[in-house]
Amino acid sequence: MAHEAAPTADNPLRGKPLRHAIERRYAESGAERYGIDSDEFHRYVAAVVVRYGAGFSEFEFLQLVAALHVEELVLARACTAGNETAWREFLARFKHEMQTMARQITRDDATGRELADGLYAELYGMPNREGNRTSKLDYYMGRGSLKGWLRTVLAQQHVNRCRSQAKVVSLEEQVEAGVGFAAKPEPQTAADDGGVSSLIAQSLAELDSEERFLLASYYLDQRTLADIGRQLRVHESTVSRKLEKLTGSLQKQIRKRMQAAGVDLRRCDEILQDLDVRDLNVDVTGNLRQERPADSF
Repeated sequence: MAHEAAPTADNPLRGKPLRHAIERRYAESGAERYGIDSDEFHRYVAAVVVRYGAGFSEFEFLQLVAALHVEELVLARACTAGNETAWREFLARFKHEMQTMARQITRDDATGRELADGLYAELYGMPNREGNRTSKLDYYMGRGSLKGWLRTVLAQQHVNRCRSQAKVVSLEEQVEAGVGFAAKPEPQTAADDGGVSSLIAQSLAELDSEERFLLASYYLDQRTLADIGRQLRVHESTVSRKLEKLTGSLQKQIRKRMQAAGVDLRRCDEILQDLDVRDLNVDVTGNLRQERPADSF
C-alpha cells in the first residue's frame, strides 16, 4: 500500500496522522456542549494549522495541534457564533478576570470598569451588513491561554484610547507577537521557565540600532507612528509595517531559543502569550535606548 504523503504548506491537512490528531482532540474540547460537531471542530483547528504551519514538518504539525488550547478555542468560536450557552460560560469564567486585569492596566477602578465594559460588546459581536456576527474573539487562535489573550487585548485597547489620533500596529500582530511592552501586568511566576529573562535579553541585545529605536520610540516613549514617521521622514504606514515585522521576528527568535533550552512548544506559547517583559529581570530600557539611527528606511 502506498504511503500517504505528509502535510505540506500547500495542503497541510492531507496526512492521516494530522487528521487523527485533530480527531483525538475533539473529545477533550467540550465542543458538543455548544452543538459543534467533529467536522466543524476540524475546520477550526485546520484554520490554525494552515495559518501557522507554513514550512512545518509533519512532526511540527502534530506538535502544533497537541499544544492548542482546544477547549478555549471552541469556547471562543461558539461565542462568536452567538451561542448563548457559550457566552454565559465565558462571562462566568472571565468577566471578573477581565475587570481585574483592566484595573491593573489602567491603575484606576472607574477607567478599568469602562475599559472592560467596552470590550464586552466587541467580544460578543454584532451582525455586519451581511448578517454575520463579527467579534474580536475571532482573533484568538488557541495558541496560548484565553486569559492571557484577553489581557493583551485589554492592554491594546487601552493604548488605542491613549493614542486615539494615531494608527497602531494591528491587534492580530500584537497578540501573536506576545511581548507586552505596553501594559502593566498581574504578577507572574511562570515566566522564569527556560531562563526566559536571559533569552529575551539576548534577543534584544542582537537588535540593530534602527530596530532598537523603533521599539523604544513606540513601546517605551509611547510615541505615535505618525510622530516616528515624521522624524524618519517616511509615511506612518512604513513604520507600522516595520514594527509588525520586527515584533513578529523577535517573538519567533525568543520561541526558538526557549525550545532550544528544552521548553516544549505548548509551554513556549503559554509563556509568550502571558508575558510582559517588565515581569522579568531584563533591563528593557537599557537594551533599547539608542541614539536615533540614520534614516535607513
